[in-house]
Amino acid sequence: MEPVDGAAGRWFEELPVGLVVRHALTRTVTEADNLMFCALTHNPQPLHLDATFAADTEFGERLVNSLFTLGLVVGVSVGDTTLGTTVANLGFDESAFPAPVFIGDTLRFETEVVAARASGSRPDAGIVTFEHRAHNQRDELVCRTRRNALMHRRP
Repeated sequence: MEPVDGAAGRWFEELPVGLVVRHALTRTVTEADNLMFCALTHNPQPLHLDATFAADTEFGERLVNSLFTLGLVVGVSVGDTTLGTTVANLGFDESAFPAPVFIGDTLRFETEVVAARASGSRPDAGIVTFEHRAHNQRDELVCRTRRNALMHRRP
């Protein structure tokens, strides 16, 4: 796969360890987001979908599906980091959800490059480990994940 002409993402050489990108895009999570994501993924968990059930839990209200939060924290990062410059997503090392996300929470996002190395098998690429983080409007960390991506070198 060739890199995209005029790519908005960063090449392997532009992703040094320690780089922190604070993404300008913020997002208020809506009831429709949560409902649609649960429906699309066939997740019937009442903690996400049933207000009466959730009211009787320790949270007192519905929680947003954590896999939606995970997808959002990675998705928001793409435009500033990997758009048109990634070869492939290689996997996730770890994901954590230290605080819940509720319907109506507004999230902000940042990405840090925590590791980078040249590919041993592909001289035109390198492997970058990104740590993506999301915080809510109360500045609580709600999601942290480490993702490994095979990135194109600058052509």
